[in-house]
Parts: sequence; structure tokens; C-alpha cells
Amino acid sequence: MSLDLLFKGARLASDPTQCVDIGVKGGVIADIAPSIACDCPTERLDGKLMMGGFVDSHVHLDKSCISGRCACVTGTLQEALSETARAKQNFTEEDIYARGKRTLEKAIVQGTTVMRTHVELDPRIGLRGFEAIKQLKRDFAWAIDLHICVFPQEGLFNDPGTDELLWQACETGADLIGGCPYTDTEPKKQIARIFDIARHFDIDVDFHLDFNLDPLRSELAEVCQQTVRHGYHGRVAVGHVTQLSALPPQAFDAVGVQLADAGVALTVLPSTDLFLMGREATHLVPRGVSLVHRLLHQGVNGSLATNNVLNPFTPFGDCSLIRMANLYANIAQIGAPEGLADCFDLVSSRPAKMMRLDHYGVAIGHPADLVALDAADKATAIAELSQPLFAYKKGRRSFTRPAADLHHP
Repeated sequence: MSLDLLFKGARLASDPTQCVDIGVKGGVIADIAPSIACDCPTERLDGKLMMGGFVDSHVHLDKSCISGRCACVTGTLQEALSETARAKQNFTEEDIYARGKRTLEKAIVQGTTVMRTHVELDPRIGLRGFEAIKQLKRDFAWAIDLHICVFPQEGLFNDPGTDELLWQACETGADLIGGCPYTDTEPKKQIARIFDIARHFDIDVDFHLDFNLDPLRSELAEVCQQTVRHGYHGRVAVGHVTQLSALPPQAFDAVGVQLADAGVALTVLPSTDLFLMGREATHLVPRGVSLVHRLLHQGVNGSLATNNVLNPFTPFGDCSLIRMANLYANIAQIGAPEGLADCFDLVSSRPAKMMRLDHYGVAIGHPADLVALDAADKATAIAELSQPLFAYKKGRRSFTRPAADLHHP
């Protein structure tokens, strides 16, 4: 077989028990076999892990890298909302592009090949953020697939003019639409309206939801009901839902049944949720991170994601999903190999399923979107914070991370 590129001795994340060769032709995976002979450029993996890249299902590129413009005194959600809203008044399209570019480049060299970014729309910012992120999507298609989710961060029914902006963005390139009911004076009406717009444009939905620790303040049931009503099984995700971390086991399991029956996926944002939740506690501080791995056996799909980078919601971050999955494993006290492998899936194959990426992963006929990790299996990658070594996008190398050298005496 004539090939453009050959990877020798790779372990696949889906089956790390044996090494295989991977042949690439025309930017597509053409062959996978125990041994492939071909006179073409060859990369030797020597038993290292090869996967389809990390999938970051929830990021905010438009408001990343603004920590220096904002006060971070109380560290509360309300402060993060108000400080970001204040800083946003001075955002320009060029500024958003430059900050988003910086964050996107961090993600690429951390092995992320697909990202869903939420973009705020309201009468103050208009479509400036949306236009900047659309340009980033075009400019970085050589390394990453960017999916744009427009949403009303500061409310919909309490913020006249936002509805029209959401509609306009969906007409001109938004990939999906989101909501943020907890900032709206009419949360249930917002949920219904977001579904109406999604149905009109036949796009998926992703809500920021239940960002609190009060079991009595939840809109999750409404989202699940609307999902069933509109026939959107498998097309809806909810992010944060920190309220789940405050539920006793029986109630938590009941929510799992509700999510599974409706086909609603759960995205947990460990860094942000851990940073913002439980601020009022003086001791025995709640973590505020919902344990999504406990819902997987109930048929709920889920993901772990970055959310914010260097802003009042999360004043740190390097866009490493390996680090995020390791952080989650620490929070959730996961140590067994099977649990660590689940954490790996929560930043790769599971968000790929959530985002309906039909051609994700290392398989014949799929695009040659490949990331090599310095690990032998999924559990080891999470436990040891294994670094991505290089990546290919459609058969073209997109980054290389040189290995560290020890200088012995």
C-alpha cells in the first residue's frame, strides 16, 4: 500500500494491550495493522499511546486572559459575573481575537483537537465576540476544530435586544446555542426560548445550569422535560450543575435516571467549580464539584472541561485537559485504574460523543487527527499527568513538544 505517513509501534487508547502500526494517506487513516511495511516518512512511537486528541467541551475564549483587568477579592460567582461584565464594556474585536488566540494556542499544544467555546451575546458586546471567534475558527482550522456556542450570559428576558442577537448569530455561523437561566428573571421562559431557537435552526443546546449548592434551586428538571418535549435526546448538555454535589446519594441517583432518560449530558468544570463554590463556609468547605463519573453506569454521558482561563471565574489555567482530569480524580478520590481510565474518557471519547463527532478517534477512514502521549495506557496518562508529544491534524503535524533532557554529571 502506498502511504504518505506511517506510525510504528503505537498503543491505542481503545486497546493498549498491543502495539500497532497506523498508515495515513491523503490526511485520512488508511490502515491499522500489527505491522505495515511502506517506504514513506515514518514516526516511531515505541509503545507510546496514540489517541484522537482531547476534546474540550466547554471553554470561554472570548473572556479569557482578563485577570489583570479585574478585581478578584471575594472570589464569589457574583464578583466574577460583575467584574467580567464591567471589563467586557471595553472589549474590541481585535482584543478578543488576541486573547482567544493566546488561549487557543495553549490548548493546541496540550493536545486538544476539538473545542466547544461559549461566546456571550448582549446589547453591550453585540456581535464583536462572535465575529472574533469566527475568525479564530477559520484561522486555526489547521490545528483544531472550533465549535461556537452563542449564549446570553447576563440574561435574556431581562436584557432586551439579546434575543435578536442570538437569532442573528445562529443565522450567520453559530454551531449551537446555550443558555444561562440562573442570571435571568424568567429562567424557565429562557429555557423554553433557547429550545425554540435551537429547533428552528436544527442546532444542539448547551446550558450553564444550577451553579449553586442549594438543592431547592434547580432548573435541571425543566431542561430535561424540554429535551424530551422537543425530541432532543443526545443533543443537550448542561454545564456546572454544582447543585448535584449537595445531594444525598438517593437523590443524586434519581437525577442520574432523569438525565439518562432525557439523553442530557453533564459537563463538570472542576477548576472553576472548586474555585467558586463553598466560599461562605469557614471550615469543612464543600468542594462543589459534581461527581459525573458516578453517573456513567446509569447511562449518562459526561465530560470534564476547562471552562475559564485567567479571569475572575478561574484565575489560572494552562488548557491541559490531562491536568483537569487529574484534578478531578484528586477531588473525587479516584485511584483505581478503571476509574482513572474513565477520567481519560471524560476528556476524550465521551465529549466527542456529546458533540456528535462521528469521525473521532483512531480508526480506518477517520481523519488523521492524532495525538501521541508519553504513556502506555489511559490510567497511567491521568495518574502521571503524561504530556502530549506531538499532534497531527488531517495528516499534517500541528505541534511538537520536545522531551526533557537530563544533564547527568
